[in-house]
Amino acid sequence: MPIYSYKALKQGKEVVRGEVTALNQKEARDIIRKMGLVPTEVNEFRETAKKKKVNITSLSLTEKIDFISTLQILLQSGIPAVESLMFMEQEAAKPKIREISKVLKTQIMAGSTFADTLARYPNVFGYIFIGLVKAGEEAGELEKTLGRIHELLTKQENIKSKVIGTLMYPMFVIILAILIILVMLIFVFPAFKGMFEQQDKALPAITAAMINAGDFLKVYWYTIPLFVAAFVVLCIVCVRWQPAKIALDKLVLKIPLLNNLILYSSYSNFLSVFSVSYDAGIPIVDCLHLGVITLTNEVLRTKIGSAIVKVQQGLQVSQALKSTNIVPRMLLFMISTGEQSGRLGVMLQKGVNFLDKTLDGVIDTLTKMIEPIMLIVIGSIVLVMALALYLPLFQSYMS
Repeated sequence: MPIYSYKALKQGKEVVRGEVTALNQKEARDIIRKMGLVPTEVNEFRETAKKKKVNITSLSLTEKIDFISTLQILLQSGIPAVESLMFMEQEAAKPKIREISKVLKTQIMAGSTFADTLARYPNVFGYIFIGLVKAGEEAGELEKTLGRIHELLTKQENIKSKVIGTLMYPMFVIILAILIILVMLIFVFPAFKGMFEQQDKALPAITAAMINAGDFLKVYWYTIPLFVAAFVVLCIVCVRWQPAKIALDKLVLKIPLLNNLILYSSYSNFLSVFSVSYDAGIPIVDCLHLGVITLTNEVLRTKIGSAIVKVQQGLQVSQALKSTNIVPRMLLFMISTGEQSGRLGVMLQKGVNFLDKTLDGVIDTLTKMIEPIMLIVIGSIVLVMALALYLPLFQSYMS
């Protein structure tokens, strides 16, 4: 569909410029008039249509939060969606938000609804975002729904930050330990090699192993980046290859403390989406489907997916989730109470609060446990290196 650039008068005096998508120039003028503007100049933007293709690929979680926050504030102020997007197109701080606002504005002016326009970009906004906006738009409470989405995305960002923050410290320590080992092997042990060779006695096994490893790495240094590249490829395979991902997801659920971190962060995201979509008036089965989208662990996704099938067959949500044997009893009790009392929405929110507090406790415990574990790891590395260096010296003093 052609794109037309226009110049028009707003309230008879203010000159505004913009672009609309229409079948022909007459339709473009009609669209501009419906916006409350008086078109003075309308031209087909051939060069833009042919050369400048908008490429929307993705939005980060932070960019989605910024987009929703700004749009919600403008809509709550009584500004129509098209003018709100036009403002964001011109004034948004981030280029991606300006670009997406421009595309959405153009398609809405061409006659699409806001939800239908978002639905054309599922890889950008995600099915949860699109589903909630559609429900809010149909119920006539788009601004309220955007507020719910903003709270949901902010919560997901907080959970993500907590989990990453918890795992960042051990990862940093591990990388630092590897660098220290490489420095010791490549530079320190070769410096003592000549002195060790002057001794008549055979070197201790640990010292000989360190020297041989250092000699190997000095000659075949390129094996280090090759190993790093192989490790990165292995990680990508584990994430993208389904059998490997399932095996990894099963493994992490068997590791103490880490399994609780994965479980409760997953439950929190799942129940938050379930709660928000239920409050938005979405049918309960669709709420569960939207919640499952947040689950990245394949084991959890499969089991909760089987529970949804049982709900579709007529079983209550609490009973269906109980059959999976992976959902906390406290959460099941809350959902069951909400179903029996007719206050499921309230109990879902209480369940979210319960999971948030539990997750905070898990993160605090994990953080406290990580510190002594890392001290043991670093201490063990220092002990091994010290023994490898000083055992030959002890041997020479004893002889």
